[in-house]
Amino acid sequence: MNEFTEEANSGKAATLGSLDDLIQRGARQIIQQAIEMELATLLEQYENVKTLGGKRAIVRNGYLPEREVVTAIGPVPVKVPKVRDRSGSGVKFNSNIVPPYIRKSPRVSAALPWLYLRGVSTGNMSEALSVLLGGQARGLSPNVVSRLKAQWADEHRLWNQRDLPGSRWVYWWADGIHTGLRSDDSDGQCLLVIIGVTPEGKKERVAIADGYRESKDSWVEVLLDLKSPGLQGAPRLAVGDGAMGLWAALAEVFPQTRHQRCRFHKAGNVLNALPKSQHGRAKADLQAIWMAATREEALIAFTHFINVYSAKYPKATEKLTRDRDELLAFYDFPAEHWQHVRTTNPIESTFATVRHRTTRTRNCVSRPTFLGLAFKLIESAEQSWLRIRGADKIAPLLQGIPFRNGIPVIDSTPVQQSLAA
Repeated sequence: MNEFTEEANSGKAATLGSLDDLIQRGARQIIQQAIEMELATLLEQYENVKTLGGKRAIVRNGYLPEREVVTAIGPVPVKVPKVRDRSGSGVKFNSNIVPPYIRKSPRVSAALPWLYLRGVSTGNMSEALSVLLGGQARGLSPNVVSRLKAQWADEHRLWNQRDLPGSRWVYWWADGIHTGLRSDDSDGQCLLVIIGVTPEGKKERVAIADGYRESKDSWVEVLLDLKSPGLQGAPRLAVGDGAMGLWAALAEVFPQTRHQRCRFHKAGNVLNALPKSQHGRAKADLQAIWMAATREEALIAFTHFINVYSAKYPKATEKLTRDRDELLAFYDFPAEHWQHVRTTNPIESTFATVRHRTTRTRNCVSRPTFLGLAFKLIESAEQSWLRIRGADKIAPLLQGIPFRNGIPVIDSTPVQQSLAA
């Protein structure tokens, strides 16, 4: 009888194990299919974007290393595909189903801001977390979540009051993030975010504040807070979109900082003034401007765009010509840094979740809670930021050595990259 019972229990355990395996294989297949559909949508979106040679600019490029996603039935291995951008415009594939920022931090506290901004109320936070974390989510009552949000607000306040003497940043990416969240004292809040590059080439948080519609006064307040504690020198280059408040504030507080307009924002503005029938050719013509090897070649491509489109679409060409110098400022900096400083992608990619998910959060949030949530999101993202390429080129840049078309110039003679490295 005992032998029979042991055999039966053994068979039952084997059956349950096989069932668990079957469920996990099914979950893996479903998740993988959903991710592939996301990728297909992205590729379809860019199917008309071609290289100068006429090939598709955005194509599949294998997979990221396989990783496990924690679900209610246990860990499920998934493979997230990659894309290759032949145009160099920086297009990447990030799955909304399996977002990287959840994978990279198993702590409950790292997942909470993301879930909250998806529109999950305090009352059902524990239920939502249990889908991702299973038993680890037990005990997360509404009171616990509320205390955590208060803690995030305190962490942001203390970080915002940190000492800055000796701090220095070579580059700044600055942007205003319009989330759609409503606060208790405003119909809408705007995050003012600055990410910087240190002399060692490391990306790090510089400022996270709130403001009113990216106004000059709001940006001036942020910049003065950074300057007053004794910031060691102004950044050499600031990268941002066309928001006039930022540039006016920079001109007032850090007049020596050069301005670089984000090419993605500018391309979007120009294309909005063109009929869709012209978008395919116009994208390629715009790409030829900021992907040119030298400023001289970029100006030739710039003139070509104006000549082709100005007669029929003067509003489009006007949007381009008004910021010509600011669009080409990157040519006076190391070529290795161009891919980083032509766009505001570090901020855009970090806060993509905030932009897309806060529309579901209809309840009002307090100003400290709003800033605390943003602080925790960017804190989590910062752990995965990589150093910029060509970090060794920062030292000569800070020493005052000029760069022409990405190459250092000493005694009016361009130094070849092999010698400058």
